Amino acid sequence: MAPTQATIGRGAHRPADDVVVAQEDRRNAVLRVIGAARERLILSVFRCDDLEVLDGLADALRRKVRVEILITGRAKGWQQRLQRLWVLLEGMGATLHRYADPVVKYHAKYIVADDGPALVASLNLTRRCFSSTVDFVVTTYDPNVVSGLKRLFDADCQKPGATAPRGLSKRLIIGPEDARSRFTALIDGARRSIMLIDPEATDPGILARLKARAADGVEVSLSKCGNLAGMTPHGKLLVIDGTTAVIGSLSLSALSLDFRREVAIVVDDARCVRPLNALFGAAGNPASRRPTRSRKSARS
Repeated sequence: MAPTQATIGRGAHRPADDVVVAQEDRRNAVLRVIGAARERLILSVFRCDDLEVLDGLADALRRKVRVEILITGRAKGWQQRLQRLWVLLEGMGATLHRYADPVVKYHAKYIVADDGPALVASLNLTRRCFSSTVDFVVTTYDPNVVSGLKRLFDADCQKPGATAPRGLSKRLIIGPEDARSRFTALIDGARRSIMLIDPEATDPGILARLKARAADGVEVSLSKCGNLAGMTPHGKLLVIDGTTAVIGSLSLSALSLDFRREVAIVVDDARCVRPLNALFGAAGNPASRRPTRSRKSARS
């Protein structure tokens, strides 16, 4: 999907966003952001095993880029691999930070090169997410998003578990601070349709709200894969009224909404959102029933 221009306010323009869905384009989107860094590159990492991404980080370090990586303290089934990843990245010369909060799990997935571009994604930096999962990537030069992610990164490195900085871009949805309230407002504000791809949408309050909106006459679709059949469920996507999309690590589960550091981005550029609507097709109105689990979801 080609980058697009969106307008903010009278006479002002927001730099281009780019939304990537196709698995064959995801790795390149990540590598372009890594390759764009000239002075500082920050990454928020939950899982990473992709050799091309690791090579890209090594190239950045050879360019004398200051590479800083914030890594989760725990990921199911990945404790030994996280330790090996830490040793590898540290040996390459990256500056590493471990998110050590004992309660809040670190699950955010974003990258920022210098003063842009920034990338916010539902995917992990793994071979699996670059080849076989349902996932979504947003890259942007929006200066408010870029500065917001940098402020969040610095705060989480300095004091894990502290409240996210105030005054971040409204395009950013940060969990757990405002995830539930922002998603609730989006659902409640829908006039025509609420389209969701989320294999982990289990929160009773959110599901009850979706059912209520369906009763109000709003078209509600909740699926694990949308029209991306045959791929492993993983990524999350919300589209409201066919005009506003939300992409990121957040899922509509109680753990994700209330107990994890998560990051999602709001996209309202019509040229980016319009193709996302095709992922739902004639989805019908399944809000009153939970979708069956046809394939095991990839680890988040």
